[in-house]
Amino acid sequence: MKPIERVFHAVLFEALAITCSVIGLALFTDHQVSALSGTMIVVATIAMMWNYVFNWGFDRFVPGEKTERSIKTRIIHVLLFEAGLLFVTIPVMAILLNVSLWQAFLMDISVTIFITCYAFVYNFAYDHIRAYILRRRGVISLAADVETVG
Repeated sequence: MKPIERVFHAVLFEALAITCSVIGLALFTDHQVSALSGTMIVVATIAMMWNYVFNWGFDRFVPGEKTERSIKTRIIHVLLFEAGLLFVTIPVMAILLNVSLWQAFLMDISVTIFITCYAFVYNFAYDHIRAYILRRRGVISLAADVETVG
């Protein structure tokens, strides 16, 4: 993927994730939607930067056709991404929502469990939809490596 597509991928991912996360946290906590929205926008901004850097590195470490990645590789990808993100976002959530680190951990781990499942589905769908669109445009053949295009 070219850098502009990586940015698109990350922004779309985060926009959908913020919406779902705010709704979930609003249902299960006493925090105002405005406070949760602001917090999740900050967390999403951190996540977008991490998404770009992490996926760039992961793609270098695990090259090849993304649609051919095994379930095991996809699970490892998501777990490593979310672990790195938790390290930064727990203290951020604690400060912004004025809660203890433990409360922030519980909230963040809940969001992370949701996002982990969401990320798996999102990336799987994105990779396959991207390959389909490129094939339909005639940019790649069925046997071509998608990465050679971008």
